[in-house]
Amino acid sequence: MSVGLLIITHGTVGQALYEAATSVLGSSPIRTQFVAMQFDYNRDDMVIEVRQKIHELDTNAGVLILTDLYGATPSNIACLIEEQNVAIVSGVNLPMLIRVLNYPNLSLAELIDKAISGGTEGIIQCNPTKDSHAANGS
Repeated sequence: MSVGLLIITHGTVGQALYEAATSVLGSSPIRTQFVAMQFDYNRDDMVIEVRQKIHELDTNAGVLILTDLYGATPSNIACLIEEQNVAIVSGVNLPMLIRVLNYPNLSLAELIDKAISGGTEGIIQCNPTKDSHAANGS
């Protein structure tokens, strides 16, 4: 049994990232659901929806929640959930999501590490700028 994946973001950002990731990978080996936070959300309704999706996804291997921005509503709602075997990683990006989806058989603790490493190692400056002195002709 693999860890379930719940992506909570502003609007449909999470679903768009997921669609891009599965397009790159060809499929998704992890059961995934989404919560798209709207700007006129009701906090209690969102908490209920998140709890329901966690219970649908958890096959006793746990659930990894990815949110878009730490300190923003999706992350804050996720942090209100006090369920065992649920972990939250904030700052979801495409490299993070692809890394998570590439390792469907890892434990929840191992998947957290993969998410964080994928998210941070996936941020690379492609064309370093020249030294400012050289650029100015000095």
